[in-house]
Amino acid sequence: MRRDVLDRAARDGNHQQPDVERFLTVPGPDPVGNPRLVRIFPTRAPHQLGRPQKRDIRGGHDHSLLVDAGSYPNPARARPVQAIATGSILPAVSAPVAISKTLAGHQPVLRDEVIAALRPHAGGRYLDATFGGGGHTCALLDAAVPDGMVLALDTDPEAIDRALTLHREPGIADRLVPVRANFATLAAVARDYGFVPLDGILLDLGLSSFQLDQPERGFAFRSAGPLDMRFDPERGRPARDLVNTLSEPALADLIWRYGEEPGSRRIARAIVRERELEPIATTTRLAEIAARAVGGRRGRDTHPATRTFQALRIATNEELAALEAALAGAVDVLAPAGRLVVIAFHSLEDRIVKRFIERESAGCVCPPRTPICICGQIPRLRKVTRRAVRPDATEIDGNPRARSAVLRVAELLPEPLADVAPGTRA
Repeated sequence: MRRDVLDRAARDGNHQQPDVERFLTVPGPDPVGNPRLVRIFPTRAPHQLGRPQKRDIRGGHDHSLLVDAGSYPNPARARPVQAIATGSILPAVSAPVAISKTLAGHQPVLRDEVIAALRPHAGGRYLDATFGGGGHTCALLDAAVPDGMVLALDTDPEAIDRALTLHREPGIADRLVPVRANFATLAAVARDYGFVPLDGILLDLGLSSFQLDQPERGFAFRSAGPLDMRFDPERGRPARDLVNTLSEPALADLIWRYGEEPGSRRIARAIVRERELEPIATTTRLAEIAARAVGGRRGRDTHPATRTFQALRIATNEELAALEAALAGAVDVLAPAGRLVVIAFHSLEDRIVKRFIERESAGCVCPPRTPICICGQIPRLRKVTRRAVRPDATEIDGNPRARSAVLRVAELLPEPLADVAPGTRA
């Protein structure tokens, strides 16, 4: 069936979804020589899991955060799920297999925590909505041998080029489907490629290291580059258009709303004053203007232009609207007991994710004195992480860009809970 899906997609060259481009080749040979994960505990179905008997601290994390009061079986799948083991959610991970060497050097944030949360298994179908450097996709393919599949999305053409390089590796062509698309459309893409229902979805938000390390992309301010900031350089307006055309009040509002910058008014005033002399076209010039406007540095590791650049990047790519659309779509295409894993890097993203999970996992929200439920709200998700999971000191030492990462996990409920159905009270 999976080979039929790939063949259909490869033939379907004229059928286009909005903002989606196909990148497929003829499926290759079956994977060979890929070792499985070595698990500390035997595989059990999710409904067999209970609350952990004791805390297990590993690498600075309380990994019991990722285990709640049981889980739910997946009636749509006969194959048992590789479950997170009671008492320790992290399996013993073998050395990365050959497919991961294609993108050697990329350090995916919270790699082990992502794999433990998604529970990849043979025959599973997963969606990496932000392929980026490919590290998480490689880890999923490693853990889901021999026939687990990954639908990998990215709007950045360079990221898709990296995905195609991995796609051409022996044994990977019929397990990896790269698609150039904004993750806001992930539900439509998953349906179009026959990946519904999905066993897991990953959203690793924000910039990739590849984008940040290329001055010509305009995301960083430590090296001179054009003030672009588009994830897809072929679509939309670059950041310099916002900087040079918005009114002072609009600029101040943008920098405050998306950057939470206390000095937003001073920075906006300085930008308008400087652009009257000459249009602002480079990252370094904008960084200098912002630094002079607020004066000094906020801290040893934070440049005074950081929040201004964040705000402009979010506005340029409409990131928060895309995130809201992606979260809503994810719930519609997950299998029962399927997992949604999101890594955020600043409070705006994390706030949206946290509120979404809280809203979708809540039952009745009627006032306490209401005798029966009239709101009709039924929970669709179960919180898996009781609070946010963050990188430990060892990971941050090896990858300083991971220091602000925050991971949250939710699981799709198999059916509405009877005790919170309309007309009852939770």
